[in-house]
Amino acid sequence: MPPPSSELTASPSDSLPPKTATGIAGLDEILLGGLPAGRTTLVRGGPGTGKTVLALEFIYRGALRGEPGVYVSFEETVATLRQNARALDWDNVESLEQDGRMVLFNPDLPATLLQTGEFDIQGLLAILDGHIKKIGASRIVIDASDVLLRLFRTTEDREDQLFLLYQWLAKRKQTALLTLKISGEQPSTYDRHEYMADCVMHIDNRVAGQIATRRLRVIKYRGSGFLSNEFPCLIASGGMQLMPISRSELETHEQDQVSTGNSGLDLLLEGGYQSGTCILIAGSTGTGKSILASEFAVAATQRGERVLYVNFEEGLGSFIRGMRSAGLDLASPHEQGMLHILAALPEMLGSEEHLLRLFRIIEEFDPAHVVVDAISACQRMGSEAVAFDFLVRLLNHCRSRGVTCIYLNQVEPDRSSHWISGVGISSLIDALMVLEQKWPGGSHVRSLLIIKHRGNRHSHNYHSFRITDDGIVIDERDSVSSSGQKEPS
Repeated sequence: MPPPSSELTASPSDSLPPKTATGIAGLDEILLGGLPAGRTTLVRGGPGTGKTVLALEFIYRGALRGEPGVYVSFEETVATLRQNARALDWDNVESLEQDGRMVLFNPDLPATLLQTGEFDIQGLLAILDGHIKKIGASRIVIDASDVLLRLFRTTEDREDQLFLLYQWLAKRKQTALLTLKISGEQPSTYDRHEYMADCVMHIDNRVAGQIATRRLRVIKYRGSGFLSNEFPCLIASGGMQLMPISRSELETHEQDQVSTGNSGLDLLLEGGYQSGTCILIAGSTGTGKSILASEFAVAATQRGERVLYVNFEEGLGSFIRGMRSAGLDLASPHEQGMLHILAALPEMLGSEEHLLRLFRIIEEFDPAHVVVDAISACQRMGSEAVAFDFLVRLLNHCRSRGVTCIYLNQVEPDRSSHWISGVGISSLIDALMVLEQKWPGGSHVRSLLIIKHRGNRHSHNYHSFRITDDGIVIDERDSVSSSGQKEPS
């Protein structure tokens, strides 16, 4: 959500310059408040990286907040810009234009100017000056500034006109955003462009494992700190979305003990899970991971707490039917709107698209708990590193909202206690449980081991359990060895 005021002025004890919030999801967090107010920012990147969308949204969000802006495009017509806005579900652009809150402007530059070299930037600036004064603009975008620079024949002319442009913007105290299309070999003028800008951002579009991802990185920001890593950058309905790993992991929320939905497991955990923490349940196929998570989900909805259940392994219908055989009714809370079951194939989208989808559901549905079944499937989004990044970002987002996060992990048989997390997140979670199954003497024995429950007392023994028509029944008085043999309690 954008900050309540678009201009964030530093306090006397703070060295940060005044900033103008862009209103673009995630970007102001990366910029620690927004773009430098009354100064110039450069956004550079190759074709199709999203420069135009970012620039247009900067003007659009400003207009919505009562900060008029002028958008100058050297490549697209006004009609095309309006069409692009409608594709992003910005259906009120034309009304904002009519209300004098934004101007879309496509300068008419005849091809003869290129041949004669008669073009003078002063004429263009005079026209822009008129638009700025007419609507009282405080924001301006010059999209495809490289096209403007190509109108000049020599390097000296290009640099002179570029200097003139920056001076003109500074005198009018415009919060300006210029876009620059770059490719392999760059003219020296483009380097000068970057030196003169107060803030420089780079967007690229790369393909790894047949999955395309956009990444944004802030190169420099005079007088201000910023988050300097690369960040996933998505273009979806509503505009641009960036997903920084924020400082949310440093935030704390009041934690209450919540029932697991299984009385036997509550006894072993001496009360249940801690709300707002992350629990990892690992086990091979058929050990009962989904049943244990579904018991928790049903109990939570009966307490009036919403649950988001993300199923990467099974379709909605088959999942509900399967849990019904264990005595669990997921259909009722799902129909009542207390349980949101999202069934999706991991390879259907890139990890960033999956994250964006989940963030939006969490924002709209406002669950108290999130279940991911199973995190091992997340590697199908690209790689183990991609899965790790996805799960860490989701976990941080849940923690920032005080949401309990339950991760289920499918592991290979006979490796449960040694291969808890195939994506390396076990050190980041608060509670670890392993479900195992053995066949000693031809009998089928399932057992549960609580490896850790951070900050809380818990059983340290293996406990046998059975899957019945009424869910999981834990024999809390019977301990078993890791080989499956029962031992005296």
